[in-house]
Amino acid sequence: MRSIIKDGQVAQDCWQVLRADAEGQYPAVAADVDVIIPLALWLADKAAWQARAGQTAVWLAPDEDPQQLAADLNSLPLVAVDFPAFTDGRGYSLGRLLRERYSYAGELRALGDVWVDLLHYLWQVGFNAFEIKGGKDLDGALSGYDTFTERYQSTHREPVPLFRRRVTSL
Repeated sequence: MRSIIKDGQVAQDCWQVLRADAEGQYPAVAADVDVIIPLALWLADKAAWQARAGQTAVWLAPDEDPQQLAADLNSLPLVAVDFPAFTDGRGYSLGRLLRERYSYAGELRALGDVWVDLLHYLWQVGFNAFEIKGGKDLDGALSGYDTFTERYQSTHREPVPLFRRRVTSL
């Protein structure tokens, strides 16, 4: 079982992320395994995925529209957003949309090419679980929450921008 960062702590993770191989085929998954599947598989056969003994969650690619998942968000224990490259920031927008526009309250996980450097920013837009890229020290990665003490702009976690917070504190 691998470890992830969840809610500010290192935690054991029982979820299996389902990804296609080089030929575009998905591996078989046992019915009792908790699995995170791509949005396309979820949309193709929701009923079958919901009927499994194990839990099913969905991951979104950075170019997918979270509105396609809006009707199902209350039934999903976890939604993940894939970051295929460190430099691809589209997932930040997906995270904020899921939290603020679609009011998703479950676990929101960043997976893929997620580095410690991103943790603070991802947390600010609403992510609460992080699958940090392999080979990185997870205990050391927890310091990523405290990278900055102040933020100028409003975020999911700090909805009041700095200029408004300063005015009210005077």
